[in-house]
Amino acid sequence: MLKLKPKFDLHRDVVCDILRKEASVCRVKEYSGAVDTRILNIERDGGILYSWKGATGTTRIGKYDFNTKQNKLLYTFDKQVCVSSCSLNKEETLLAVSLAQNTTGEERLKPISKCLTLLIEIHPINNTKVLKAVDCRVKVQFLHSESDRRSVLESHLLLLTEDGYVDLYHVVLTKQEGYRVVMANPERLSKTAETIVEDFCWVQWDRHTQRVYYLTHSATHIQEKFLLRCVQFYANHNCEIVLELPLKLPANLFRTVKFVNLGFDHYHMERPDKELIRMEVFTNSIGSMCVCYSQPLKDKQELMYTVLLVHKDCSKMHRVSLGSDQSPQKPAQLHPLFIPLGYHILVYLQDCFLHCINTRQEEMLCHSLFLSGLDADLGLQCQSANITVLHAEQESSGSFLDLASGRIHTAELSPAFLLRILRSDTPSRCSSSKTDPQRLAALHYLLVYMGNDPNLELKIIEWLCDNVNAFESFDQIQEFILASLYRISYEKSLSLDKVLPYSSVLDKKEIHGCLLKVPGVLCTTELHTEAVFKGKARSLQGFWSELQWNTERSECLDASPNPRYRTSLIQADWDKLRSERRPSSTMTHMEENTKKVLSMVDTWRLDKKLVPLFQEEDHQQRALIGLTVDKLREHLNRHLPRLGKKKIDLLVVNYVAKLLELIRHMLESVWLKYKLGPRVLCFTQQGSPAEWSVFHFMFRILEATRSLCLPLPPGYHTLLAVFAVRCLPHHTFLQYIDHGFLQLTETFVSRLMTDLDNSDASERLKFSILKRLPEPMEQRIYHMWDHPVSSASISRDYVRTLLERHIKNKGFAFTGRDKPAFRPEFLPLTYLAKILSDIEEQALNPFEEQENVDARFVEETALKQTLILLGFEEK
Repeated sequence: MLKLKPKFDLHRDVVCDILRKEASVCRVKEYSGAVDTRILNIERDGGILYSWKGATGTTRIGKYDFNTKQNKLLYTFDKQVCVSSCSLNKEETLLAVSLAQNTTGEERLKPISKCLTLLIEIHPINNTKVLKAVDCRVKVQFLHSESDRRSVLESHLLLLTEDGYVDLYHVVLTKQEGYRVVMANPERLSKTAETIVEDFCWVQWDRHTQRVYYLTHSATHIQEKFLLRCVQFYANHNCEIVLELPLKLPANLFRTVKFVNLGFDHYHMERPDKELIRMEVFTNSIGSMCVCYSQPLKDKQELMYTVLLVHKDCSKMHRVSLGSDQSPQKPAQLHPLFIPLGYHILVYLQDCFLHCINTRQEEMLCHSLFLSGLDADLGLQCQSANITVLHAEQESSGSFLDLASGRIHTAELSPAFLLRILRSDTPSRCSSSKTDPQRLAALHYLLVYMGNDPNLELKIIEWLCDNVNAFESFDQIQEFILASLYRISYEKSLSLDKVLPYSSVLDKKEIHGCLLKVPGVLCTTELHTEAVFKGKARSLQGFWSELQWNTERSECLDASPNPRYRTSLIQADWDKLRSERRPSSTMTHMEENTKKVLSMVDTWRLDKKLVPLFQEEDHQQRALIGLTVDKLREHLNRHLPRLGKKKIDLLVVNYVAKLLELIRHMLESVWLKYKLGPRVLCFTQQGSPAEWSVFHFMFRILEATRSLCLPLPPGYHTLLAVFAVRCLPHHTFLQYIDHGFLQLTETFVSRLMTDLDNSDASERLKFSILKRLPEPMEQRIYHMWDHPVSSASISRDYVRTLLERHIKNKGFAFTGRDKPAFRPEFLPLTYLAKILSDIEEQALNPFEEQENVDARFVEETALKQTLILLGFEEK
């Protein structure tokens, strides 16, 4: 499942070089002795510190530089020693080491401490200063500031002891003889130390961000309370506590102090089966923090692990059964590995399960990939007990060290494996209800976090073509559109996660049951992590300000009734806008929005594009584009005013423009897949099976966007109608129009009238289409069709125009009786009737002055006179 890339090999990069140098020292062709090389620490610049036993029986310490791929000898002890911790300052002038003292054999009779901590001058090798000699383990770690200056004459060293305190030493250096760098006043070194942490049971060092996380506890009258704190070191080497986070943990979890990311102690390896808890903290520069810890339950048949999402102000507790049918054997490890992969945390228990947790979209389990049994295989060539997860500088990928082999690999999820999940080509085939959540999670991971790869995106579109019908629990085309659009904005701000559309599943009134519960894992959510930001964290720019903003914003959005923008909510506004017949200020505003969007769409050389889109005026789609921009901008301004109106406006316009480009890209990919050419736009030929497939795919896109109320590129409806008239029988084509599935655009109808001949079948189709057109478009279309009916219609329009113009010039006004429903088709007769009617209204009424008129007598007299004039009666 993991795509592994070798980054470092101890034997290849270090041991082979050591053997060559030892052979040179011994003046032999090939050195055959054992060098017992061990990795000790990895510094901020990626340099790897290691020790080995030399040919003379002494212990040496060296450094492998990742940039130059060179090894450098740092220091040689005069005897064999056991190095349990080691660190090198950035200027490579000081080396700090902790030695595990031998208390067996003859040595046990001597009054020596178990651990000796030294500070050694190595530029050049000179004095050695003893910092501590105690009976507990001591870890050493130099601070590495971001300054590029190589002439800094001050170093800062952390000493972290098993007794539960952390000291910070400020070492002042001086230059002698122009090149020698030595400690100034080494006898006063202990007086420069300040204790920054006084009590902890667990501690983690983050070399990339220069932070110390530690867990402390304070007993209350109710229960034992654990508190996670973070100490941030700044560029000037000052430090302060910036975060406090209460954790609900059982008492007596730590039998001994636990050190994380503080080097590798080969002389004190804690047995994994004795660990009661495993805990790590992961951060991302965009402003996310995840606290992960696991606890095996007493009967060891279930594993409980929690991922506390500080940036989302919530925690997710998961319980996984370890006694399933797929993995009946008890796992060798009691604790899983936590591997950070970009915005996902990979929780892996070898031979049992794998859970790829989405730390950005945590609302539903179906957006996190869970595999168990035979499917849960990372493809590692070693036991997970030998793996140490490293906090990689590249946040998009993970990194881990196999201590047994001395190899470091970078890791990321394999796109090929995720594609196999989409195609249900997993080792153990499952039912649709079980594979749908896996497909959904895999699809989102591919699109959001790997979608920048055009070849991979093309494979996903091909999968959509091969699986065009919607799945039982979700619509894959809707997911493709929304996830791809989310990708363009997710790196801008974490606060957009709860506001922008992410999945169509969240828009459904009833969510399918298989997406609410994933077999094998039970999840419980708790809101409000109660994180407290302290000191400069409240005013700092960068990570801490973003984390604080994300946490506070998540709390506010959780309390808001509808924080996430739902595209379907604009349906009512869209129906109202379509009903407007006359231009209005609203329509003008929408058109301005549309112009902004279309100006950002790649319309360069449209005539050379594969798919003929954006080449016509589609007033309905232009109005929907403008409305989408308006409503999304209004929503973001309401929920995220901190982003600013200009940034929101640019984000929204770019979002809608990418939507239109995405749909064009989908069609172009399908065009290439089926090798379609210009002939598909011809009306005179029947559609081929390939064209039928494209029509089906386009129709599914129309269904997906219509239910989400998303706009389509101008020209889409014309293209779809062309495919429909080629692929469907005429009566079916007309039914699609009557049911609103197809939209008759003026471009399509005009081409149909001119390109199709006037055969009987074609004439029937044309007349059927003309009857379905609105009157203004119908009149325009008649001018394009060379047919007697169109000529008659044009003549009637011409006569009507002339007579109406004459009526206007003569001063006759239309009355209420002259509505179109009462006019005969013969226009001269209409004109004559109108003149007589107007003359009659202007004539004097002989009965007007009389108050008592026998209406019945008048009516019968008029009827009698009419019958005589028509010759039906005699006088």
